Amino acid sequence: MTDIDRIKEKLDVSDIVGEYVQLKPAGINQKGLCPFHQEKTPSFMVSRERGRWHCFGCGKGGDIFTFIQEMEGMEFAEALKLLAQKAGVTLTNTVRDVNTSQKNRIKTINQDAARFFHQFLLSMPQAKEARAYLSERGVSEDAISNWQIGFVSDQWDLLTKYLLKKGHSIDDLVSSGLTVRKEGADARKMRGHYDRFRGRIMFPIQDVHGAVVGFTGRVLKETEESGGKYINTPQTLVYDKSRVIFGLNYAKQEIRAKDLIVMVEGQMDVIACHEAGMKNVVAVSGTALTEPQLTLLKRYSENLSLAFDMDVAGMTAARRSIRLALEQGLRVRVIHIPDGAGKDPDEVIKKNKDVWFAAVDGAQHVMAWILDRAFAKKNIADPSQKQEAADAVLEEIGRIPFAVERDHWLQALAERLRVDAAILRQDLSRFQNKETRGHVAEASGTEPRTAPEERSRFDHLAKRMAVLIMWGYGKDRLDLLLPALSTSRYGPLYETWKSAYTLRQENGAVLLSKIEGKLANDMLFYYENEFGDASPAALEKEAGRVSQELLSEWKKKKRRDLQHAIAAAEKTGDAQALAALMREFQDIGR
Repeated sequence: MTDIDRIKEKLDVSDIVGEYVQLKPAGINQKGLCPFHQEKTPSFMVSRERGRWHCFGCGKGGDIFTFIQEMEGMEFAEALKLLAQKAGVTLTNTVRDVNTSQKNRIKTINQDAARFFHQFLLSMPQAKEARAYLSERGVSEDAISNWQIGFVSDQWDLLTKYLLKKGHSIDDLVSSGLTVRKEGADARKMRGHYDRFRGRIMFPIQDVHGAVVGFTGRVLKETEESGGKYINTPQTLVYDKSRVIFGLNYAKQEIRAKDLIVMVEGQMDVIACHEAGMKNVVAVSGTALTEPQLTLLKRYSENLSLAFDMDVAGMTAARRSIRLALEQGLRVRVIHIPDGAGKDPDEVIKKNKDVWFAAVDGAQHVMAWILDRAFAKKNIADPSQKQEAADAVLEEIGRIPFAVERDHWLQALAERLRVDAAILRQDLSRFQNKETRGHVAEASGTEPRTAPEERSRFDHLAKRMAVLIMWGYGKDRLDLLLPALSTSRYGPLYETWKSAYTLRQENGAVLLSKIEGKLANDMLFYYENEFGDASPAALEKEAGRVSQELLSEWKKKKRRDLQHAIAAAEKTGDAQALAALMREFQDIGR
């Protein structure tokens, strides 16, 4: 048995997919909203029995390996290593291929560096000041251990030399972002390389699966040469700050349990919240949330409460985060820290953690918060100020994708402005055009999403009929339907159906075994999704209805094609072709 087979044997596809998609029973399978394209009606199916998944909206499908590759943007070797760890399988046959992946080598380097930093903090005399600083900040020994907090002294290439002795290459160390290569460096003589992080308290940044992908380093003593209070790992093969959320690997289960994401600004805020018992708290590595981060968060909850600084930078980041979150359909609330309670969650918790817990429980709906801010210091008796307040709120209401919720806040705004809501609905159209949404996507560094291409009515009916025939419903109509089905992707299956029914092999599973894998999976999922709970009588009736509609659509399509061909023949004066086309056109009517 191969490593791949052993992993598949131990892991349930529903459990793996269920970490990313909320699944509900659908006959013998499960279904949910596709994570690969936007949809309102679930078309994403998972078959535990077959160990497969498939989306009927965008057409993607596969097994647990292809799912992880699609979701995480991983190469196969990375997905294999990740799933092997989940399954408790030690890789044997393909371990060499896995280790040759540079992404995996960088993750191993990061893991070794994290252990080095952590042990340095715990045991080295040079870390005495760092331990004292953390103690003064109220960071317990348990927190240091749980979050693998570390320290590195201010030495030129201490970490680089350590990692080279561990057998890592200098090129991989540079690619990891931990080592910096100076211009004119000599790799053979190991000259011209130095550590990016020096004299800093180190916070490992882990991805949602717990792999160390980067670091944040806080300088212990600020100097002109220290390079800023905080520095992060630069963009690497494994670290993209727009896609990573600090603490999510620790918080994801609690987020699911409480159905709430609490978003704060800094690593110390996250650690303080978790140590105080609030474990559904995370932070971003940048200044504002991005679309990929919001997509990641939505796997676990659609309720988001934000805490942020009230300075100019904090408010700018908050507005961008709120706008993107609203457009993605999250329910957003704003956490207000009472005056005098502390400048951030970490400080509030140290003074009185109950105040922080109460602030989270009492978080204000984001639209109510926006209304309050828009009307602050505004004189609505002045028409221009009244319009300014209206515009500030309408712009945000326009981002809400749900009609009922959007109308609720339009009514609330109308009451504050003392105007008719109908006037605001007219005004709202200014903020609901494609240009506005394009600018938002551009500002977030992403491209606007496009819906999957719609298939024609004929294609839909052809697929539905083919699946019904596959399970023996409407088989008496095979000859009648052949002209229509032969123009679809299911035409080549006609001989398979005909011979199978002649031999009385009318079981859908028997027929599926004779068809190419991807098409078979597609037809199986469609049958179970659409007809899994239907009675034979209902399915036979449906076959009659679909066959009539299919023939009608085929005739319309054929007539259109013939009309174009007739017009072309008339234009070229081809009398022989014109006569044949006219006869064919008349035959369709019969």
